[in-house]
Amino acid sequence: MIIQIFDDFDLDKIAGSGQCFRWTKKDEHTYRIIAGKACLYISGPDHGRYNLECGEEEYAGFWEDYFDLKEDYRAIRGQIDPEQDPFLWQAAEREKGIRILRQDPWEMLITFIISQNRNIPAIRRSVELLAESCGEAEIDSRGAGYYAFPEPDALAALSENDLLACKLGYRWKYVRAAADAVSEGALDLDNLASADAQSAMTALTALFGVGVKVASCVSLFGLHHTDAFPVDVWMKRVLAQEYPEGYPYAKYSPYNGIFQQYMFACYRDAAFHHERSSQRIT
Repeated sequence: MIIQIFDDFDLDKIAGSGQCFRWTKKDEHTYRIIAGKACLYISGPDHGRYNLECGEEEYAGFWEDYFDLKEDYRAIRGQIDPEQDPFLWQAAEREKGIRILRQDPWEMLITFIISQNRNIPAIRRSVELLAESCGEAEIDSRGAGYYAFPEPDALAALSENDLLACKLGYRWKYVRAAADAVSEGALDLDNLASADAQSAMTALTALFGVGVKVASCVSLFGLHHTDAFPVDVWMKRVLAQEYPEGYPYAKYSPYNGIFQQYMFACYRDAAFHHERSSQRIT
């Protein structure tokens, strides 16, 4: 089916934003996306139009929500005053097109536990190995096979050796603890999605091996708490260099997580730093 998107929407920027690890670029304009049990080929843009290889019912029932297409990101960006906060305005202009995907909180919990001290290729590899080890085998719209992300019970049933075979290293214990907590009902991720931000963070950081940064990522990318503000090495640089007197969290609430994505992506862009250096020299 063909859809027209008038709001900010850039597949490449979303894919490179560090929030999703089962997107594969098939050609210049096409991505294959695996999310939970679902799989989608999406191509575009062609004058703002995108081709989704799915039916209208599947789009309305899953993918429209997954891409957060009912949220107006242009309006959110419009809240930034270019004179009062020129850096954030510039970052949002450069990186517009990023959206906070509405991803499954269980998948995000395991994915971001795996992500600790890892590069993206290593994270992607471990996620795929986990899916292959105990995820359900599926067939996509083009007849190619893939594995759904494992259910909590299936993941909890894996042995230590099974988990180590997925290249998890020391993280296998954290993955096991999270799988046990969810499968046994000690952690209810669905309830956390509607809980207040502090309650969600408290519940997530109570898990073995889950610190504030991982919990913040799960809150933002899995629970869709758009005020969550993950801080890694890049964001520490942003806060130190751009907001030495303090970042105005209250001012930008409840969209701090969206603005964090703009700043994070901008600071990872070497071209941005080159431009800034050139501006300082001149």
